[in-house]
Amino acid sequence: MKYTLILITCFLLVSVTQAQENPLLSLLSDSMRFHVQKSFVAATFKATRLVNIQTVEAPAKGALNFLIQHRFGQINSGSYNFFGLDNANLRLGFEFGITDRFTVGIGRSSYLKTFDGYLKYKLLRQTEDAGEMPVSVSLLSVASNYSQHIPKEVDSFLNIKYRTSFVTQLLIARKFSSRLSLQLVPTWLHFNLTPAAVDKNDLLALSMGARFKFTRRMALEAEYNYLPANQVVSVSIYNSWSIGWDIETGGHVFQLVFSNSQSMTESQFNAQNIPGVSASTGSWGRGDIYFGFNIFRIFTLKKQKQ
Repeated sequence: MKYTLILITCFLLVSVTQAQENPLLSLLSDSMRFHVQKSFVAATFKATRLVNIQTVEAPAKGALNFLIQHRFGQINSGSYNFFGLDNANLRLGFEFGITDRFTVGIGRSSYLKTFDGYLKYKLLRQTEDAGEMPVSVSLLSVASNYSQHIPKEVDSFLNIKYRTSFVTQLLIARKFSSRLSLQLVPTWLHFNLTPAAVDKNDLLALSMGARFKFTRRMALEAEYNYLPANQVVSVSIYNSWSIGWDIETGGHVFQLVFSNSQSMTESQFNAQNIPGVSASTGSWGRGDIYFGFNIFRIFTLKKQKQ
């Protein structure tokens, strides 16, 4: 009986002690959870371009991204043109990270001798805890101007105003796993001049893209750019569809590309209704495919804080 009373007394003392400690431990745990910083998802995509469309990714603050985008001619052009290798369209671009979230970029394409400039800002970043922020969102604004000479009777009318177009995109992406990432891109386009009066100056489009990583340094990408047909009716437009194969080589990303669009600027591969000039596009079903590549190389111009 004596030993039983001693055991009961010890049990009660332990219970009381735990009852007093549990609220303190709970408060401490809540405080630690409150002060833990959010962990953001990294590398939703490996580069700032999926194939043609831009991704939510951006250079870090003080980093310069150099882009070489190259598209040969149509593969079905035959052996005389060496299956498209005799013809080419080249775009050189630079992107600089003003901050980790704000990017400014410029580029020049040989197709129609087009100049483009853009601003990109990361509005939202996906967190490791899906309950916090399930997606990454960036806002992109692009202006482009083509400078190719055309017949004098038309060139006198087509001043810089009518050669300029504008694009605004909302880039919405989610990294579902270490292998799979998806992106949706609602797009607004404005052309100061359309091919015909029946065509709209303001267009709405939608782009979709995916990246699947199948080895440590290789991935496949696909994208589709959809433009509803009732907006441009005077000319035939094929929706751009592209696939790419990423090869990561440490210092840069090399991507092999197949696309039915030779152009690499947003206004052209989304709508390609350049007045007076036939668009460089085609149909996959007819074999109008352009082979090419993208190269992305990062240079750190500003020393990063440790």
